[in-house]
Amino acid sequence: MSTERSLQPDAAEIARRKGRLRYYVEGMSTSPAAYLLEQTLYALFARIPGLLGIGLRALTYRLILHSEGWPAIEDDVRLAQAGNIHLGKGVYLDHGCYLHACPQGIFIGAESFVMHNTELHVYNFRGMQQSGIWIGRKCFIGESTIIRGQGGVHIGDEVLIAPGVKVMAINHLFGDRSRAVMAQGIEAKGITIGDGAWIGAGAIILDGVTVGAGAVIGAGAVVTKSIPPHCVAIGTPAHVVKQIGVEPTTSKRTSSTEDKGG
Repeated sequence: MSTERSLQPDAAEIARRKGRLRYYVEGMSTSPAAYLLEQTLYALFARIPGLLGIGLRALTYRLILHSEGWPAIEDDVRLAQAGNIHLGKGVYLDHGCYLHACPQGIFIGAESFVMHNTELHVYNFRGMQQSGIWIGRKCFIGESTIIRGQGGVHIGDEVLIAPGVKVMAINHLFGDRSRAVMAQGIEAKGITIGDGAWIGAGAIILDGVTVGAGAVIGAGAVVTKSIPPHCVAIGTPAHVVKQIGVEPTTSKRTSSTEDKGG
């Protein structure tokens, strides 16, 4: 993974320079015209519950985002920069999800489920080139998960992410004692989670980490270093405790007169 660094000012300073109205609209949409269309559709259809709402949003939201087939989007799903959101066939977005795809995008593979109150966030106002969130096919993203993609997050196929997981592909610089941390810029290497992995409830995956294919991360673990494929890792910081499919080596005592006689 390559480290990308941005020393651009914080959000408040950029808003002052651009003007708050312009900054807000640029953060929410790809253009003023797109913003007006998106907000009109949200006002009309975003809060309609049940199958009627899902059907209406499947028809109308295709005007503002990229979708293969008919997406199933529940009520109160919030979309920012909808023109940069790409949904595969059969994707399901549950109630209360928040997707912010500024500007490189969010890509969710076919037949993946993103459960309620999950946040997929790529609010990249600092111009990081590798930003984005890529989620493979047949993934399950559990409730109240947060994925921050400023450094780029790549999730493989058939990955299971339990509720409350945090995937944070970003770090703040803090070496200058004379300045606030938020004014010093950010750096990011990105995060990769391999095919078939399972991230346990409440785990935290920090920037620069690769979780190998088929790996299992225990509930509540804090992953600060990469985990090899097909391993179980637990703890804070996370460490490997088992290789999946490999029996632990045990020393067997051989039968002898001493063994029998004590």
